[in-house]
Order: sequence, then structure tokens, then C-alpha cells
Amino acid sequence: MTHALTALIAICTREALRFFGQRSRMIAALVRPLIWLLVFAAGFRAALGLSITEPYETYITYETYIVPGLLGMILLFNGMQSSLSLVMDRELGTMRLLLTAPLPRWWLLSCKLIAGALIGVIQAYAFLGVAAIYGVSYPAFGYVAAFPVMLIAAFMVGALGIALSSTVRQLENFAGVMNFVIFPMFFLSSALYPLWKMAEASALLHDICMVNPFTHAVEALRFALYLKLNPLALGVTLGAVVLFMALALWGYDPGRGSVRRKA
Repeated sequence: MTHALTALIAICTREALRFFGQRSRMIAALVRPLIWLLVFAAGFRAALGLSITEPYETYITYETYIVPGLLGMILLFNGMQSSLSLVMDRELGTMRLLLTAPLPRWWLLSCKLIAGALIGVIQAYAFLGVAAIYGVSYPAFGYVAAFPVMLIAAFMVGALGIALSSTVRQLENFAGVMNFVIFPMFFLSSALYPLWKMAEASALLHDICMVNPFTHAVEALRFALYLKLNPLALGVTLGAVVLFMALALWGYDPGRGSVRRKA
């Protein structure tokens, strides 16, 4: 237990030092969602009408609607970027030292996942602070209730990123892989548009959004900010965490050739 906690603290400290040592990373993490909040939302506000649907009890502005989706965007990009460091560590040989530590492989990868998730949650709360200044705020306890849901969502996208990193042999290829994952997951979800709007446009798009685990992560977070529970969304998100982490552990199985050669 002592060795396991030492490994967790060491990996979290390393990720924190790497994150806070790169101030541009925080700025970049906030610029993307802020552009959507300050620029695109102003244009879409008139074009997209929003009905009263749960968890909302009255009509809301489009800016209020997309903030949970933009929080998901932050967690999604951070999860992929955190996984990018795994590819870099593998090329530099640092991964060899990590995976040969006298600890279970699942715990080492979990430590990496936890560290990346905490960094993502920090970025998400920073964005919530900026959104509050802009005028989009939530119940005080909603910010507290959102923490465990954000952590679960960060675990989901982080585990997916780790699983993807195990399939990439060169750093240059990871950016392409991320583009084929990040943008479909984000745009084919309820992050920017309500599901009933998707259904009006295309039943097929609605069905795709419903099977997208990112949709459920965003919806679980949307409900949590209003101190409400969405059991289906939370259950799907937790199930996706288990599935993606299982794929990550399989991908980093030492018996698999690609990982064995590159680690």
C-alpha cells in the first residue's frame, strides 16, 4: 500500500509540475471553449431555440446550455493531451522505467489516469470561474456536486486516450488519431445542441448521439450542476470508464508486440 501511494503521489506530482510549468497549456485549454462561449454562442443564440427540458425549469440562454458541453470539451482535449505524453514517454524510454516498477501495471496506468483527470478538472473549474464572470452561473452547491461527475467524465476520456496511445507507434501519428476521435465525439453529442434538435434534423444523428458515451458524460454533468441526478447518463459514463480502461490494460499488455518493443 505504501509503495502504491508513493507511486500515485509521484506520478501526480510529475504531471502537476509538467502542467504548471507550461502556462500556455492552461491558456490554450481555456481559449477553445471561450471562443465558443463568447463568439459562436452569440451567433447561434438567435438560430437555436431551446425548450424547457430537464434539468432546466425555465427557458435558458444558449450560453447557459453549452457550458456543460464546453466543460466536456476541456476534459476531452486534456484527456487526449495527457495520453500524448504517454507516447512521448514511450519514445524517450521513460515508459520502460514506469512499467517495470514493482507494482501492478493496472495501478501504474490508473495513477496516470488519475493525475491527468485531476489536471482536467482544474482546467474545468477555471473555465467555470470565467463563465461566472461572463454571467453564466449555477447554484453554489452545483459546483460541488459537479466535481465527482467531472472526475468520472475525465476518467472516461482519459482511459480512452490511454487505450488509443497503446496503438500508436510514433508520436506524429497520434495527432491524426486524436482528430478522428475528438471531433466526432464532441460534435456528435449533446454538447452544442439538444438531442431533440438532433432528432428534428435526423433520426440517425440522434441515434448516433445517444450511443456516444461523451453525450452521457455531458448530460450527467449538466444535471449535476443543477443538483440533479441522471442515472442513465451516469451509468453509461461509468460503464464507458470500465470498458475503456479494460482496453487500455489490454493495449499495454507486455505480451503484445507493439507495446513490448516500444516500452
